[in-house]
Amino acid sequence: MINYKVKMAYDGSAYHGFQRQENALTVQEVVEEALKKLFLQDITIFGCSRTDTGVHANEYYFSFQCDEINIDNRGIIFGLNSKLPDDIAILSCEEADKGFHARYDCTGKEYKYLIHNSEIKDPFLRTRIYKYWYPIDEGLLDKAAKHFVGTHDFRSFCSNADEKENTVRTIHRFDVERNGDKIIMTVSGDGFLYNMVRIMVGTLLFVNEGKIKESSIPEIIEKRDRRFAGRTASASGLYLNKVYY
Repeated sequence: MINYKVKMAYDGSAYHGFQRQENALTVQEVVEEALKKLFLQDITIFGCSRTDTGVHANEYYFSFQCDEINIDNRGIIFGLNSKLPDDIAILSCEEADKGFHARYDCTGKEYKYLIHNSEIKDPFLRTRIYKYWYPIDEGLLDKAAKHFVGTHDFRSFCSNADEKENTVRTIHRFDVERNGDKIIMTVSGDGFLYNMVRIMVGTLLFVNEGKIKESSIPEIIEKRDRRFAGRTASASGLYLNKVYY
């Protein structure tokens, strides 16, 4: 058996996240069907992250094992791309150690959240960026975002944590910057809880709207209660941007 490590990118607008589901189209299902056509055998892939419905990926890794075939790595890249829809692209493929697993060997991730901060909508970005017309003070939000950096219990920023779940994570970086009418939020850490990035972004937007004080974020973290954080921001602006091994 050969173990492969594959990097891809995808526009998640048409998919109910990565992980296969019975009654909804997912990225995993589409990629596995393409692999079956290319390899002529059933193959299960293991992704580095589940990703929510509508979330995108600039860089996403998955691993899989299969019987030996007479196709080199370059042939796998081009073969899969020829069988995949235009919103999914294979970027690289390499043989990995037999024990490599795309999810369990991951040491950290970086996400980007994109906001179109304008009163005028852009029809070309409607599914790939969050439209937010209210003026954003990026300096204030960058200052507020720094409260998330460090090792904390992020239970307040998770949608479905139970009492037994370990909700402690380490955030290495959280920056907010402006490029014209686009706001780019970049956050990296050793791991993220369900909806964590989207809730942190929604909390920052509450700060921008004056509903939450910038200085109150440490207190919200300490409360360990989802009710005190901001809303869950739209999935359309979220991108898995880098995966670290």
